[in-house]
Amino acid sequence: MVLPIESGPSRRTPEKNGFLRTYGGPRSAKRTTKSFMNTESYIVDATHSGSRLDLFLSEVSLHSRSHIKKLVSHGYIYIKDAPAKKAGSIVNEGDTVRVEPEPSYEKVRKEEKDDTSLYANIIVLGETPDYVVIHKPAGLLVHPTDAGEAVTLTSWLLSKYPDIAGVGENPVRPGIVHRLDKEASGVLVIARTNAMFQHLKEQFKSRTIEKEYTVLVYGAFEKNEDTIDFAIDRGKDGRMVSRPKMKDVTLNTIDDIQPGKESRTDFKVIKRIGRFSLLSVRLHSGRTHQIRVHMFACAHPVVGDTLYFNKHLLKKSETKLGRLFLHAAKLCFQDLAEEKHCFESPLPEELQSYLDSLT
Repeated sequence: MVLPIESGPSRRTPEKNGFLRTYGGPRSAKRTTKSFMNTESYIVDATHSGSRLDLFLSEVSLHSRSHIKKLVSHGYIYIKDAPAKKAGSIVNEGDTVRVEPEPSYEKVRKEEKDDTSLYANIIVLGETPDYVVIHKPAGLLVHPTDAGEAVTLTSWLLSKYPDIAGVGENPVRPGIVHRLDKEASGVLVIARTNAMFQHLKEQFKSRTIEKEYTVLVYGAFEKNEDTIDFAIDRGKDGRMVSRPKMKDVTLNTIDDIQPGKESRTDFKVIKRIGRFSLLSVRLHSGRTHQIRVHMFACAHPVVGDTLYFNKHLLKKSETKLGRLFLHAAKLCFQDLAEEKHCFESPLPEELQSYLDSLT
């Protein structure tokens, strides 16, 4: 049994996998930022001795392995009072593992004098007691980053649907199962119950969710439709990178050597407009910046992308869009009764106007 540290005020939650999760205890002297989440502390027992840190914490806490990796990278997890170096660090019997709260947690609910005009552009496309489907406008973050932004989709959701506060695996993004980039727009589904959260999560994991995007890219694609299956990884500068598959030929074997995670993007050309192509894109995986990275790797970067972009493509006389021409046009998923639902979001006015200016 994992032994929780009983120090200071604590709050107990239901058991998970037979382990009792306990919050409380003194904060690190280096941490002074307040948070509505408390410090979590655990002592490794004999059963988990020799386990990876992320596997241990995912069993005894409510954190997912991906979230644990993020916490480690930002220095919020300690092993024996020393910051954990990586999520795969080995823990041994008797080690104290401490998880410090993220500073941005409190700021999700904190009212600040920020510009909330973007909230007026959020459109509810459908809602039930289990989920809500919305159109997210460009320029709005889905959830706060480490900077603790106050104006986000989650802030709006918490004010309109307070029941989602306890839904999901991370209080900073309640009910959020998938995301759109800040400068992208379109359809998002948010879970209002934990049952629906898990149901949607499984659909994304099994890739049965249907996601279609409307994207404008530079260059005229020769093929009317194609598949991009380059793997995606994070580069040294923090940006995502993708490259075509290469062959490592040896005497007895031919192996693909391509770092990164398997990714697949299907696209069809809707229309060619001069030196641009308007695409209908369908994702079969959900990697960070997947469409943007794949298009950039094919030398057809997304119009309005300032991260994955070739400067020489932008002509001085060309009108600047001011946002990313990437719109989540359609999303299909199954509810808890296994009934399929599809929601669509028409092309925003600013994107349609930009298209009209090209013809």
